[in-house]
Amino acid sequence: MDQPQPRPVRILLGVTGGIAAYKSPDLVRRLRERGAEVQVVMTAGAARFITALTLQAVSGRPVRDALWDEAAEAAMGHIELARWADAVLVAPATADFMAKLAHGRADDLLSTLCLATSAPLFIAPAMNHQMWANPATAANVALLKDRGVTILGPGEGDQACGETGPGRMLEPDQLAELTLSRLSADRVLAGQRVVVSAGPTRERLDPVRFISNRSSGKMGYAVAQAARDAGATVVLVSGPVGIDPPPGVEFVLVESAQQMYDAVHRALAAADIYIGAAAVADYQAPAVAAQKIKKSAEKIQLELVGAPDILASVAALTSGRPFVVGFAAETENVEENARTKLTRKRVDMIAANRVGDGLAFDCDDNSLLVLWAGGREEIASCGKPELARRLVALIAKVRGSRRRAGVVAAVHG
Repeated sequence: MDQPQPRPVRILLGVTGGIAAYKSPDLVRRLRERGAEVQVVMTAGAARFITALTLQAVSGRPVRDALWDEAAEAAMGHIELARWADAVLVAPATADFMAKLAHGRADDLLSTLCLATSAPLFIAPAMNHQMWANPATAANVALLKDRGVTILGPGEGDQACGETGPGRMLEPDQLAELTLSRLSADRVLAGQRVVVSAGPTRERLDPVRFISNRSSGKMGYAVAQAARDAGATVVLVSGPVGIDPPPGVEFVLVESAQQMYDAVHRALAAADIYIGAAAVADYQAPAVAAQKIKKSAEKIQLELVGAPDILASVAALTSGRPFVVGFAAETENVEENARTKLTRKRVDMIAANRVGDGLAFDCDDNSLLVLWAGGREEIASCGKPELARRLVALIAKVRGSRRRAGVVAAVHG
């Protein structure tokens, strides 16, 4: 049976009001030559240099230019565009637009969707060399880089003002190549199916009480988004948390360890990777009281039994077993305990971190010690989205090398 072909990469091209906008139609053509779908969004300033009709002709799609388009915004068009894109490329990007983006302003369609998208953002600056050298512009560039925005260029050469220096937009062919090659490099899980479990589970004692683990779900949700950005089809199985799931993933909400166990195993059909980032309860009540347990004494004895071990159950599969990644949250002896878990549960990789007051839980930053058979890597403290991106890249690398080693062994065995 023929395998379904992957869809083209979707590039949302933002065009702002600089003279380099005359190169934008050629940039559209270069992107499409490389197989990309291109949707153009223009600012009002861009329309002073080039027409929407020209960009529509070369892109094959109606150009969007208004945040207050009643027909488009009836369906929240800017959100739809933000979710449609695999990457956003702003070329040319003026000093004004970069300042607007750095400071979170959203007063037109392009700046609004740049804030609303979770896709990688590429910026191709184009301005006079004095503007590029200005400390305010330098500070904005540094801020954007810190937030994960990729700055492409600028180049150096003759400028429209008649002067020479840095600030010239890179040529369309170069921009198309840089954008798509970097995007391709980031899509290390293209065509893969990834199941991620995240958040805590709740094990009921009675209709109003439960026991649980401390988890915000931020790390697991970041991992799901990073896997999606890496090109994977993602199923996110989550316990109850207070954050929204990332767009573009299949979302399954559960409460108990048993429900998460069932949902994960249902989702594992044809899965290539399982990442168990959930804080699953180790114990549960053998039976849930039908009515609220009344306070009747100063002390009570609570009987608990083991909850389903999801990670071990996936690692123990003999048919269709995915590459299995577990998490180890430790308060002491982090590496020793993580290595024990790696061996005891027979998983392929463990991502370990120290937890406790002020560490990991409910925090936006984290660090990881990642272990696998014959390997070890530390990922220094950074924001959880960046941490997740680095972890997903490492998972793809280790899994890929293991599969290649298996192929070599099979050939020479």
